[in-house]
Amino acid sequence: MDVGQIVWLFFLLSAVQPALKQKMLENARQRLIARIERRRKTRVILLVHRQETMNFLGFPVMRYIDVNDSEEVMRAITMTDKDVGIDLVLHTPGGLVLAATQIARAIRKHKGKVTVFVPHYAMSGGTLIALAGDEVVMCPHAVLGPVDPQLGQYPAASLVKVLARKPIDKIDDETIIMADVGEKALLQLRETTRELLTRSQTPEKAKELAEILAMGTWTHDFPITVEVAQQLGLKVSPEIPDDVLDLMGLYPQPVRRQPSVEYLPIRREAEPAVPARPAARSEPHA
Repeated sequence: MDVGQIVWLFFLLSAVQPALKQKMLENARQRLIARIERRRKTRVILLVHRQETMNFLGFPVMRYIDVNDSEEVMRAITMTDKDVGIDLVLHTPGGLVLAATQIARAIRKHKGKVTVFVPHYAMSGGTLIALAGDEVVMCPHAVLGPVDPQLGQYPAASLVKVLARKPIDKIDDETIIMADVGEKALLQLRETTRELLTRSQTPEKAKELAEILAMGTWTHDFPITVEVAQQLGLKVSPEIPDDVLDLMGLYPQPVRRQPSVEYLPIRREAEPAVPARPAARSEPHA
């Protein structure tokens, strides 16, 4: 084999290798999903958004919940017998309110038990979906977030407060219009959140939680940890199964030139303590 053939072979393998690696990951995910379904006797659905990197320009693009996601999740729910439980794995920064609401309402109406697993984070629209289930199971360090609506770069709750804090003649027309839309969005999200929470909460508690989560109590990126969620009265558990975490490992972040986090990808167990040797005693000499 001459040098030219070796070069062409190298380029051919370089072109095929990413596709082979992706196919191997997909097969590994399918096998693990099937194993979890057999063990838990449920339908496993994943909604996972990773930050993608454009091949040519190399800039990051954040993925989020969109109508394509809602179509796929609703199709999976439709293909699941009404008495079969659903395990929904969420890893998302949020997204379109319409798409998240469609998924959440489909979850809310499913007859079988719905368990939502949050390995790392499910913010905004992801939290809205999580609230529709019977129980949320999180990694001890995972977070949820508020579900208050955002209008462009501004929180709807903050826009509404502008009208109450400034004379109307000091506010421009665009802000007044945005505040009016913001008020409608807040009321809609509060009612939607209350409706979704009635699956796992009493009507009174659902109303209370909807007010806290949807009406701008915190900033939109406020981390609702397991402890905060439990204090609020949400049905949250920190006992996430190992195989769900293993499944997330099969959705790797696109590799950059230099990784920012590195470790040995194996479980590290505590080693048993080695008993100390007794000190040697000096023996008297004859």
